Amino acid sequence: MIKSGIHHRADRSQAYAISSEELHIKIKTARNDITSVSLVLGDPYDWTDGTWNFQNEPMEFAGSDQVYDYWEASIKPEYRRLRYGFKLTDKKESAFLGEKGFHPEPPEDIGEYFCFPYINKADLFQAPDWVKDTVWYQIFPERFGNGDPSLDLPGTMPWGSQDPERDSLFGGDLQGVIDHLDYLQDLGISGIYFTPIFKASSNHKYDTIDYFEIDEQFGTKETFKQLIDECKKRGIRVMLDAVFNHSGYFFPPFQDVLEKGEQSRYKDWFHLWDFPVQTDPAPNYDTFAFTHMMPKLNTEHPEVKNYLLEAGRYWAREFDIDGWRLDVANEVDQAFWREFRAEVKKINPDLYILGEIWHDSIPWLKGDQFDAVMNYPFTTNILQLFAKQEISVEEFVDNMTKVQQMYPSPVNDVTFNLIGSHDTPRILTECGDDKEKLKQIFTVLLTYYGTPCIYYGDEIGLTGGQDPGCRKCMEWDAEKQDTELFDTVKQLIMLRKEEPLLANRGDFTFFPSDVSSKSLIYKRSGDGETIIVAINTSSKKDSFKLPYTIGKQQVTNLLTGDRHKWKKGKIKLKANDVLILKVHS
Repeated sequence: MIKSGIHHRADRSQAYAISSEELHIKIKTARNDITSVSLVLGDPYDWTDGTWNFQNEPMEFAGSDQVYDYWEASIKPEYRRLRYGFKLTDKKESAFLGEKGFHPEPPEDIGEYFCFPYINKADLFQAPDWVKDTVWYQIFPERFGNGDPSLDLPGTMPWGSQDPERDSLFGGDLQGVIDHLDYLQDLGISGIYFTPIFKASSNHKYDTIDYFEIDEQFGTKETFKQLIDECKKRGIRVMLDAVFNHSGYFFPPFQDVLEKGEQSRYKDWFHLWDFPVQTDPAPNYDTFAFTHMMPKLNTEHPEVKNYLLEAGRYWAREFDIDGWRLDVANEVDQAFWREFRAEVKKINPDLYILGEIWHDSIPWLKGDQFDAVMNYPFTTNILQLFAKQEISVEEFVDNMTKVQQMYPSPVNDVTFNLIGSHDTPRILTECGDDKEKLKQIFTVLLTYYGTPCIYYGDEIGLTGGQDPGCRKCMEWDAEKQDTELFDTVKQLIMLRKEEPLLANRGDFTFFPSDVSSKSLIYKRSGDGETIIVAINTSSKKDSFKLPYTIGKQQVTNLLTGDRHKWKKGKIKLKANDVLILKVHS
């Protein structure tokens, strides 16, 4: 038994409540080492004649990554408290693991056991339930639609007249979004994520000048209210992008610092190293990356904190937005985010808080800061398997199992899955313009747990490299759109809505894969039903034997409506095949 490979902590990643009655307990062990794990558990106050009463509950194998096997159990302690340990067995021996270490057998002293003191409702991770069923659409406002040419700034070019450069202007605005809401409704979109719309000097607006005003290039607050109203009529939620890590160069307090130096009342609003403040040859103040146009805000300063918190409150209170996406969220102090959450949730408890973090984010996902983060590990692994074919199906399953096990299940249900954005090359370009690969990627995106997001235009085959290439104008000429791809994405969104299992209901399980397999197979199951997603990532035929038999149950291919048959549990796939199979109870 490889004891050094066995890990458990009684924290919110491996021991957490999912309701006021139910706990999830997890443990990881060295891969292919332990054959079974059971929980030894009991109420800490349940004793008979001086002997603690406990019971054993088997834990389920939940998957593997390259290093660990994962095990989990769902427990409903009668009195909302628990002492527990683990009995682990391999092919030769068994051992008990408690908080203070290993023992040959479960000890009598409950001080040796892990402790979950009590399920307090205030400690529950609670994200908005509506997010689980939302399909997002990311809009870069300057490039989606020009609905009001009177707002065009000098130098604005005709729509789509050339590929974008970093400072290009094409006149996209809020009216342009309103004009095309019926298109989004037809596609099946139920949430819009806008990159920043506040007053700024750039076309991307991540250099905020005024956090309380909409950029004049995009329209007015009255237009934005109309946009919100029109979205609500169509059942579409709206999430705005907040840049609280840094301001823009022309943010009035920073301009005051540039003018008055050490005499400025705003000098402590930023992280200034010395005076006078300079930008060349390099800034002598903290910035986003090394960009002198984006000075980092001191969010620990009371005035800065109050200013930004009021911005968060203002748009939630006055415009009834449904979510905040928080730019560069990991570089802002966590005390600020705790206060931010408390303030905006007072206004709207169902407001979705999404952090932009590219790495392991459990410190921000304990219920006191964010509801979710952008799932960039999902993006990376999707690209490596389908677009670039740099990893095998087995490696993909290992990698995604590791990501899945990083977070509690309530977090996974609302994690923000994306395959491209304004910060990445277009997904079709990443696929080498191979539309079949892109269809497979959309299949995974829209049948996976979490809340999926489509970057504007990906559904009609827009191409483009890294910024600024990925920020082309949306193509509104139907003859230049890939309508077949659009119909595929629309069908997948419809299936996600019609089949609750495809939208975070029930369990998600990868079928085991080996080095030779070219097909990715996973299932969604619950309430006596099962849906199997099977994708052949190769240009050759493949087959896969399921680890269980279907018997005489009816199986329907949801993509075609046809009955599907297999012998002895073997699925046969054509080259680049995609199957979504519903097994009827």
